[in-house]
Amino acid sequence: MKSALYKMLINLYPPYWGTGIRVARISPDYREILVQMKLRFYNRNYVGTHFGGSLYAMIDPFYMLMLLQVLGSDYIVWDKSAIIEFKRPGRGAVSAHFFLTDQMISDVHANTREGAKYLPEYSVDITDTDGGLVARGYKRLYIRKKDGG
Repeated sequence: MKSALYKMLINLYPPYWGTGIRVARISPDYREILVQMKLRFYNRNYVGTHFGGSLYAMIDPFYMLMLLQVLGSDYIVWDKSAIIEFKRPGRGAVSAHFFLTDQMISDVHANTREGAKYLPEYSVDITDTDGGLVARGYKRLYIRKKDGG
């Protein structure tokens, strides 16, 4: 699927649309995604800053979705676990920039030979418009070749 269509479909997905999360950019090779969220009345918490659940939703599926596209149908890719560390209150627009390097892809290929499962952990920062760190998320994935070899 072309990345532009993929981006449009993700942006129409109700949990993202309803929280104000927007995928701003997906590179044609799916190795880079930029996700943004503005502070709105419907995604702020009791003290007027970004709701933590919305911040987490910004980072939830993207490494999995990217790897599914990059690795293709010969691989199983699942989210296994996640941690988010809130560093400071998000008071305005925030963004998360995801990327897959050649080394990350090479590591997947090397560690899934002969059907072995691979459990890499990737991190992503959520930053404000000044580049300040609002939160850092860690995603552990489960990756395995489908045919076992």
